[in-house]
Amino acid sequence: MPMDPRLLRPRASGSAFPAATATDSGGNPIAAVDYTDAEGNWRAHTFTGSGTLTFSRGGEVEYLIVAGGGGGGGSNENNAAAGGGAGGLLTGTAQVTPQGYAVVVGAGGTGSGQNTQADSGVDSSALGLTAAGGGGGGGANLNNTGASGGSGGGGGSQGGTGGAGTSGQGNAGGDGTVNTGTQNDRAGGGGGGAGGAGQDAADNDAGDGGVGVESAISGTATYYAGGGGGGGRSSGSGGDFGSGGLGGGGNGGSGLDSPAGENATANTGGGGGGGGGDAVNANASPGGNGGSGVVIVRYRR
Repeated sequence: MPMDPRLLRPRASGSAFPAATATDSGGNPIAAVDYTDAEGNWRAHTFTGSGTLTFSRGGEVEYLIVAGGGGGGGSNENNAAAGGGAGGLLTGTAQVTPQGYAVVVGAGGTGSGQNTQADSGVDSSALGLTAAGGGGGGGANLNNTGASGGSGGGGGSQGGTGGAGTSGQGNAGGDGTVNTGTQNDRAGGGGGGAGGAGQDAADNDAGDGGVGVESAISGTATYYAGGGGGGGRSSGSGGDFGSGGLGGGGNGGSGLDSPAGENATANTGGGGGGGGGDAVNANASPGGNGGSGVVIVRYRR
């Protein structure tokens, strides 16, 4: 089910505002961003890689935790593969105390080569909470099942089923088409996104990746955790590729024209695009890599 939009901008309360410093894994400082919106004055710490958030004063904070997205599946010369599922997305409020909190930002899964399921994304964690990595997209007719994850990877052609999403973090991937002998039904399903399920493929037309979720916690409204588009299959007339979901999802390959799946956008947790099937030139195509995750924490100042 779609994420509850009321969770995207939870209100902090209380008179004692936290204070913190952020460092990366090498101990180097990460600059904070101060901004003002209709709700008040904020300080945000954005982690695009792992590090530590150290509070000198506790209180209530808001967080966004996005895991790495799953890679897109790899096609074979006659069948398309599926898009990767977006990384799981968690948002809400938490109480912190004066101490250091480890922050882990998960990497995106690697898109797969010929006819194989892609790697799933890596979990992200902070403040005692963990977002699950997105599921890898299914390959073509072999290994065509989408992996479960934060959001599930799509199912590849020849009847692959989409993987399940994690409750409260994402949605399921779409299914691939089933070959009925017409040669016009070999496309991949879209990967699931944090805001919606991946689309099922139809005939040679691939499924779009599921939409992500918008958040302004960083000070700029941004979509995160969109699913990867499925790969289309070209037999001369061509099949449409699946578009990546809003929130960094990569587009699927289109078979004859641009067969490789696109990489997802870094630090969005988007899923990689599935490889397209090029029946004309008998070429297999790789899937795109999933996007790395991100962790953002803000508090009133």
